[in-house]
Amino acid sequence: MKKDNKNSPKKKIYFVSDCHFGIPDYKTSLKREKLFIQWLDEIKADAREIYFMGDLFDFWFEYKTVIPKGYTRLFGKLTEIIDSGIPVHLFRGNHDIWAFDYLRKELNINIHRKPLIKDFNNKRFFLAHGDGLGKGDKGYKFLKKIFESQLNQWLFKWIHPDIGTRIALYWSKRSRYANINKVEKTNGMEKGIKRLSNYCKEILIKEKHIDYFIMGHIHLPVITNITEKSKYISLGDWLTNFSYAVFDGNNVELKFYKKYLSP
Repeated sequence: MKKDNKNSPKKKIYFVSDCHFGIPDYKTSLKREKLFIQWLDEIKADAREIYFMGDLFDFWFEYKTVIPKGYTRLFGKLTEIIDSGIPVHLFRGNHDIWAFDYLRKELNINIHRKPLIKDFNNKRFFLAHGDGLGKGDKGYKFLKKIFESQLNQWLFKWIHPDIGTRIALYWSKRSRYANINKVEKTNGMEKGIKRLSNYCKEILIKEKHIDYFIMGHIHLPVITNITEKSKYISLGDWLTNFSYAVFDGNNVELKFYKKYLSP
C-alpha cells in the first residue's frame, strides 16, 4: 500500500471521472475540454494530487507509432501541472482500457490498472474506476475479457487507425447518447450504485476499515453511507453533471462545476 507525502504544502486532493472527451462530436467535446482546463487552472493553486478515475477519453488506443488525434490543450495543461510538481494519476476505465505507456512516458502521468488502497492524512481510501467490480453485470465482464485480451489488442492494431477509431466512436455514441435521457438509463445507474455499494461492503470484510470508496463509471454523482465510518462516493461525470470530489485533509465533498457551456 502506497503512502502519501505528508510534508506537501498543498492540502487538497481532487478526484474526477468519466469525461469521455471525443463525443458526441469534435465541437461539443472541445467545449467540455476547455471548461475542464478552466477547472484545472483553478484547482492547481491548492491541489496536492489529482486523480482521473477512468474514462478520461471516450476512446483511446495506442498503436505502436500512433495515438488518437486531438486533446492538445488538455495535454499542454496536464504537462504544466505535472511539471510544477503536482502528481496526476489515471485509472484506466472501460473506455480508455487500451492506455498503455504513452501518457506515462510523454506526460509522466501515473497509470493504474487495478484498484488502489492509499492513505491520506490518516484517512484510508479505496480508489477504482468501478467497471467489472461487484457481483452481476456478467455481460460486461465477458466483454471486458475480450477487450483485455492481448491477442485481440494485437489484431485491432492491424486495423487502420482511421477505420478503428471510426468504428469505436460510432458504437460509443450509440450506447452513450441514445439513452442519455431515458428512464432506463437512470434505473441502470441506480442498479450500478447498489452493485458497487455491495462490493464496498465485501471489501470491508477483508480490509476492516476504509474511510472513503471513490469510484466513477456509473455517471451518477452521489454519496452513500456504507457504515457509520465508511462512505462510497460515485463521482458522476463531466458529460452532464460536471461533478468532482475534493478531499481537504479531513473530509471528502462532492462538488459541481459551472454547467454553462457557451455556444
